Amino acid sequence: MSGYTIAWLSWLAAFGVIEGIALVRKTPGATLSEHVWRWFATQSGQNRPSTPLIWARRMTLVAFLAWLSVHFVSGGRV
Repeated sequence: MSGYTIAWLSWLAAFGVIEGIALVRKTPGATLSEHVWRWFATQSGQNRPSTPLIWARRMTLVAFLAWLSVHFVSGGRV
């Protein structure tokens, strides 16, 4: 097992622990999903009007997730 494999597995384990604690404690805003929603302003409401900057942040997220999905599915050809 290479050092990179150990590092990636450690990273995944750390994520699992952090996310697990956040889910068990049910602290608002603690999960990765809630952070991404906040960082990319996906939940606009009456107190948060959509602006061009907010749409740019959202489209950045969409573009990254689309690229990442294609990258994984294509075996790295994209």
